[in-house]
Amino acid sequence: MPAENDNLVRLNLSHWSERVDLAASFRWTARLNLHEAVANHFSLSVNDDGTQFLINPNQKHFSRIKASDLLLLDANDPDTLNTPDAPDPTAWGVHGAIHRHCPHARCAMHVHSVFATVLASLKDSRLPAIDQNTAIFHNRVVIDENYGGLAFEEEGERCAQLFADPSKKVMVMGNHGVMVIGADVAETFDRLYYFERAAETYIRALQTGRELRYLSDEIAEKTASEIESYPGMGEAHLREIKAILDEEGSDYAC
Repeated sequence: MPAENDNLVRLNLSHWSERVDLAASFRWTARLNLHEAVANHFSLSVNDDGTQFLINPNQKHFSRIKASDLLLLDANDPDTLNTPDAPDPTAWGVHGAIHRHCPHARCAMHVHSVFATVLASLKDSRLPAIDQNTAIFHNRVVIDENYGGLAFEEEGERCAQLFADPSKKVMVMGNHGVMVIGADVAETFDRLYYFERAAETYIRALQTGRELRYLSDEIAEKTASEIESYPGMGEAHLREIKAILDEEGSDYAC
């Protein structure tokens, strides 16, 4: 095999455990119907300053993504979209900007899941604390009020600035969807899962037309802090997802 192909193989097999975790999250996102056709994107930083990252290949369905399919990109490479295996331009626009400007956002997951997108479509897109799941996100959400069309590079740069505050872990992308960030795949996917559940609870509560029971700011903050310090939730969630996929004979880890 020519030396250049040897280098390609080594590149494609690098960061293998991270690839496997990210591939599992794609598969489970599809299982839960949180994805949208061949759109939406997840990324994961793999170097110290966060500028090199894995991301899903262009227009491949989440339910078919394998660990070896993931692209390894450099957020500072201006020629990324000119390569034969270039990512989706909107994926590059948003995730490239996030990994260029927000080193604390090691993992970023963007979907158009139903209830988060309904929330993003309301004039008031805040998620009030009405139960334990909604309280998890108390004071941890930023709302983008200035949707500007498809998330090419200019839009991505603007959105990345909204994550400058490290306390904000979720962006409700007004008229668009949701972006969730975290320290790794396990934490970020767990947060994405619970945000969609929380948004569903709130939207369904609104649909009753009855008065809502709101938690106080004090209790909401206490609950959010307790969840953040609760040991191993995200890790256990992802571990069980991979165990189920493995038992089913899934090829996600190939």
